[in-house]
Amino acid sequence: MARTAAAPRPARAAAAAAGGPPDRAAPLDAVLARHLEYQRVERRLAPRSLVLIEDALRRLQAAAAAAAVPLHAVQPQHVRRWAAQLREHGLAPRSIAIQLSAWRGLYRWWGREGGVASNPVEGVRAPKAAKPLPKALSVEQAVALAAHEPAQGDALLAARDHAIVELLYGCGLRVAELTGLDLRAGPAAAGWIDAADATAHVLGKGSKRRSVPVGTAALAALRGWLAVRDQVAAQQEPALFVSRRGTRLTASQVRSRLKGLAQQAGLPTHVHPHMLRHSFASHLLQSSGDLRAVQELLGHASIATTQVYTRLDWQHLARVYDAAHPRAKRR
Repeated sequence: MARTAAAPRPARAAAAAAGGPPDRAAPLDAVLARHLEYQRVERRLAPRSLVLIEDALRRLQAAAAAAAVPLHAVQPQHVRRWAAQLREHGLAPRSIAIQLSAWRGLYRWWGREGGVASNPVEGVRAPKAAKPLPKALSVEQAVALAAHEPAQGDALLAARDHAIVELLYGCGLRVAELTGLDLRAGPAAAGWIDAADATAHVLGKGSKRRSVPVGTAALAALRGWLAVRDQVAAQQEPALFVSRRGTRLTASQVRSRLKGLAQQAGLPTHVHPHMLRHSFASHLLQSSGDLRAVQELLGHASIATTQVYTRLDWQHLARVYDAAHPRAKRR
């Protein structure tokens, strides 16, 4: 006699239901449908948000049905188990956080409606997502960008852009710190550069001031810009870096110019101001190994923030090892 397939165990069924793609053919529970309508009509969520919420509600419905738990009787231990099953089925921490947020919103709304006494999702958190490593240019790429001279275009703005690149890469400034620099020191100045002392004084995050050394290349580029700045700047404009209109340069304008310069220089990646800050920190750490000094130069309140560059430095060393050492790879 042929054996009939055994019915799946509840735990396995719950795992499949919670972790697999939502079944859009299954009818949505009446309470879940009402909640979705509330999100659409009263909260006026965007269509994409509604799709994400509906998918999450269908997953919750399937998991509860597979575990034979009524939706109104769901407990925190059920939610934790289903969140773990989502992880087992390959959902990223951010995707799990979206699921839990939708479930939490359901029970919060249902509680206001008088359907449940407590929210079983309230204390459940998604697994932490791994923080991506900051992207930095290689030394050769950073030098090529700093040394690049546009073949055509406004020579005055080219001098300005050259000084901007040298300061971002040579001092590790944030873009807001760069655009906040004034021509001269003063009580109203957020930041300025003392060329005689080769020091940039900037106002960083949390209104914390710090001083950063300015290298020879950055000082030379700055002198080149200052020689022509008055031909561009509006009268009485205090900003060190100004736009074509003569007013203070904005962060978005710096990002746009830097992106264009990187493309002209033939760099194979999208370059933004913070990437030059990452490059400054990574290259300095590779050369000196002095994490505390890099922390001071970047203006990080905690050295834990700076330690990410040790991982970046190790990644660089691992690539060098893989490429050069005869025992790094199997033949």
